[in-house]
Amino acid sequence: MNAQLLSTLPLAQRLALSYAPACARDATLALLALDTRLAGIVRGHGEPVIAQLKLAWWRDRLAQDPAVWPAGEPLLALMRTCGVEPVRLAGMVDGWELLLSEELGRPELEEFAEGRALGWSGLAEAFHVGAPYAAVSTIATAWALADLALHLGGGEVAASAREIALALPRGDERLPRELRTLVVLHGLARRALLRGSREPLDGPAAMLAAARLGFAGR
Repeated sequence: MNAQLLSTLPLAQRLALSYAPACARDATLALLALDTRLAGIVRGHGEPVIAQLKLAWWRDRLAQDPAVWPAGEPLLALMRTCGVEPVRLAGMVDGWELLLSEELGRPELEEFAEGRALGWSGLAEAFHVGAPYAAVSTIATAWALADLALHLGGGEVAASAREIALALPRGDERLPRELRTLVVLHGLARRALLRGSREPLDGPAAMLAAARLGFAGR
């Protein structure tokens, strides 16, 4: 596993990734590292047009043949070999770009979450595990919103993201082991929202919850 890319992930994501089987770790790391990179672009303090240009660069790369990608970018190098077609992750770019909108109402938040969730649906398809794709999409969408609410902390947008996330089904259906990372991330984020915590890993009980989710799959 690429230690450089792993170090860019938040602690909760690194923990969740440890519950993925070996056959799924590189692909899952690629998805999480891309998600983290896109989040950093959107959360940067530059002009929105600069963020849009950076997002457009990633959109173009994901639409290209990996053989023509520039050398020297660790994330692109991993994506060349992780077994997931880059185009399956392209919807994540469109999702994150929604957060650059001047107004972030419920429609924009829902579209953001659905776009961000497309990466997980792409992984489920690439793994050929016969996963219940509707359940994968619902859980990934809820995680995307819950994670956003935790990062925003307070304000109307965070409150709206929290409300939408908690209104979605809890995701009690067991997912295949290849998607165990998503199960852990969703469970920890939902738990944090319900507790009023800002951190998915807010103590020993959170670690126990992660273990239960990681081993049981729901």
